[in-house]
Amino acid sequence: MNSVSSIAVSGMNAAMLRMDVAANNVANSQTDGYRLQFVAQQAQPDGGVLADVGQLQQPGENLADDIVQQMIASFSFKANVRSFQAEQSMLGSLLDLTA
Repeated sequence: MNSVSSIAVSGMNAAMLRMDVAANNVANSQTDGYRLQFVAQQAQPDGGVLADVGQLQQPGENLADDIVQQMIASFSFKANVRSFQAEQSMLGSLLDLTA
C-alpha cells in the first residue's frame, strides 16, 4: 500500500473511526457502567495506518478529552484529504506532460 492515495484513504478511515468513538463516548457519558472506548493507531510498514478500538477497564467519562479527540479527527481527516488532492494534481500534471 505505498501509493499516496492508499495511505491517505487509510488515514481518513482512521480519522472517521476516531470521530465515531469520541461521539459514542459523548453519547453514552451518562450511561451507568459505560466504559470509555479509545482508538489505538499503528503505522503499517508498507504505508498507511491501522486503527483499532479498545475499551478502558474502569467506567467513567472524560468529555473534554472526547471533544479534543473529535477536533484531532477533523484535522487529521482534512490533512489526509489534502494529501489525496495533491497526488491527484500531480498525476494530472504528469499526464499533461506526457500527452
